[in-house]
Amino acid sequence: MLGNLENLEVVSEAGNSREVLKIFETEVPDIAILDISMPDMSGIELTRLLKAKYPDVKILILSMYNDDEFVINAIKAGADGYLPKNSGLPELSEAICSIIEGQEFFSKTLTDSFFKSYVKKVRDNPLDSIQLLSKREIEILKMCAEGFINKEIADKLFISIRTVESHKNHIMQKLELKTTADMIRFAIKNKIVNL
Repeated sequence: MLGNLENLEVVSEAGNSREVLKIFETEVPDIAILDISMPDMSGIELTRLLKAKYPDVKILILSMYNDDEFVINAIKAGADGYLPKNSGLPELSEAICSIIEGQEFFSKTLTDSFFKSYVKKVRDNPLDSIQLLSKREIEILKMCAEGFINKEIADKLFISIRTVESHKNHIMQKLELKTTADMIRFAIKNKIVNL
């Protein structure tokens, strides 16, 4: 596939991590395309090693493992991109070009799946959704649940009533709530305020 791309030269190929490290001793490529599953060391471990020794090298993971855990571990190791093995030439080409230009690239199917699982996790565990709120929003949510009206909240925090209303709207949007009563129930349920 790579041979069909213009402005790209395959400088070397390797069958395992040891061969990759040996190649890097003599010639450091602009980008290395690694699999996760290799006989002697995982592609994630190899990514971590290469990034530590050659921080400027760009690394694209091309793998059949598309679970969130693998993607997250690859990012933590320093990978600049991640594609499923069934990606076509146009996406592979786009990924290489983006990464060479200094951007990160993750397959749309992976990012969509990752985002959906994150949204489900937040919805299934309301305590996680508190992390979506800023400190000021939590403060206003607490005061609202304690029975303070907008003017009292504004006076206590030295902000305008309009700013209080704006914060309350953001809280309701982030937590997918519809009314002030919903906000109060959320605050009590999640122990932001004690009855």
